[in-house]
Amino acid sequence: MRIALIPIGEAGVKPAAILRGELKAEHITRQDVAAHWHDFDAFIFIGALGICIRTIASLVEDKHTDPAVVCVDTACRHAISVLSGHVGGANDLTKIVASALGAAPVITTQSDNTGLWALDTLAQRFGWTCLTGNDLNTPITAFVNGEPTALWLDIRDEGTDTLERTLPAHVTLVRHIEDITPERFRLAILVSPRVQQLQGVTAVQYVPPVLTLGIGLAHQAGRVEGILADFRQHLLTNGFSPDAVRRYATIDVKADEPVVKALQEQGKEVVFFTSEQLGEVEVPTPSDTVAKHVGTPSVSEAAALVATNSGKLLIPKQKGTEKDYTLAVAIDRRYLREGHIEIVGAGPGDPDLVSVRGRQMLERADLILYAGSLVPRELTLCAKSGAVVRSSASMALEEQCELMKDFYDRGKFIVRLHTGDPCIFGAIQEQMAFFDRHQMSYHITPGISSFLAAAAELRSQFTIPERTQTIILTRGEGRTPMPEKEQLHLLARSQSTMCIFLSAAIVDDVQRELLMEYPEDTPVAACYHLTWPDQRVYRGQLKDLASIVHDNHLTLTTMLVVGEAIDNRKGLSELYSKHFTHLFRKGDR
Repeated sequence: MRIALIPIGEAGVKPAAILRGELKAEHITRQDVAAHWHDFDAFIFIGALGICIRTIASLVEDKHTDPAVVCVDTACRHAISVLSGHVGGANDLTKIVASALGAAPVITTQSDNTGLWALDTLAQRFGWTCLTGNDLNTPITAFVNGEPTALWLDIRDEGTDTLERTLPAHVTLVRHIEDITPERFRLAILVSPRVQQLQGVTAVQYVPPVLTLGIGLAHQAGRVEGILADFRQHLLTNGFSPDAVRRYATIDVKADEPVVKALQEQGKEVVFFTSEQLGEVEVPTPSDTVAKHVGTPSVSEAAALVATNSGKLLIPKQKGTEKDYTLAVAIDRRYLREGHIEIVGAGPGDPDLVSVRGRQMLERADLILYAGSLVPRELTLCAKSGAVVRSSASMALEEQCELMKDFYDRGKFIVRLHTGDPCIFGAIQEQMAFFDRHQMSYHITPGISSFLAAAAELRSQFTIPERTQTIILTRGEGRTPMPEKEQLHLLARSQSTMCIFLSAAIVDDVQRELLMEYPEDTPVAACYHLTWPDQRVYRGQLKDLASIVHDNHLTLTTMLVVGEAIDNRKGLSELYSKHFTHLFRKGDR
């Protein structure tokens, strides 16, 4: 946002300076507001509310075009959303301003104060298009008055996840659009790439951009405007809104075609693929003629599928009336309200250290399959009523995969919960291979790794300028062989900070290899059950590492850390004294 600051009098100068730094705002005078009314996205007055109102009164026209206006008193006690609260963003800006100044935000919009969705800004918030247009007064009134409301979601994305998670008491999530009848509902909120029609129920429809339109073009297809209009008509004929198209896709040799250039000039995203990439895709309607000219039996269908990660074809190849183009439409399976698997990093163990997104996934899941030998069950206590929660500790890989596939095939949402970050010694490779083989939709939510928890619990910075700038994450050689070039004694040559996973049981071998390169008095730490209630952390020197582990009966859930960065306050203080003395006042040195 381009923001203007209007301090009224000397008392407004100091808070204006703070906001200028926080918001990268520009100072203007009160007399200049009228001249710049449409040059800024927002105006922040610092002074009396009456002065603010008198300044803008004659300029106010429409909430869809007026800029946001916020007023802060000079004592910084209150930040007030004055104009264009939702659509113009004044409500959100008010919260930011209040936070920067330590003021109380004053917002009078009913939906904000009742915790309801702002129907007039949902589209902007989530990148959707509202087919209902700007005339939302009737549905907004029904919604904030608590009229029975149906919510029908045809796809899954960040926005629909948010709506499901924050469902108001008077809103019912319906599975089938046929269930939305005048007898049950006064209002319906629809999220779909398809154009929907309801009888007897006021509806607000949002269109998420989730489709990819694949294009095959004849050389120098000249009727550009006609072809672009045809694209829209094909979508409408098949029941889809043109606003649902997220991107266009075609073969790279068509990058300079007039139709492609026209799309790019309109700000549309166009992605390109080689004939080799397109030729690897199986399509419903391959063509020998296309293969002869561009080296692949399909362009439109193949491009749509490649661009959507082998998604679902919604509109198979269709030819233009003048045979100068073909098109096809596909959707990435992650948007489908079908089965989905979210591989979630649980963090090191403390339930408070799972990510916000990870917690949201756990709360949504129909099945939580957690690594019971490494992940505390307390992490799953947020599961919704009726969810199935199972430990994989006693299950073979085949059993785990079949259980997830059973739920997946029934269109359920599954969380596979792994310790730490699932991509670091997380054993997810074979599971992902299974998902890929069965074309199952999945995604990874990262987590806090135990090596980060180790640094926190040791109160250590694992990288020290000019001393050690590398952290090595590895494990000792147990039943699983290590690559020859990754033997511990070879990695130890750099004397970097080394975090060694899964190796407490072979600590004698680990110590022997480390001593081949590290000095015997190198600091070490053995960290057991990091962040768990029974956490134990032992410090010592490398020559005593094996004894520390054996004497304290530490098991496989132990992180071994070695390196001079452990507890190295001296190294850091020397560095800062040497290089950063110019940052301190003379008397502070």
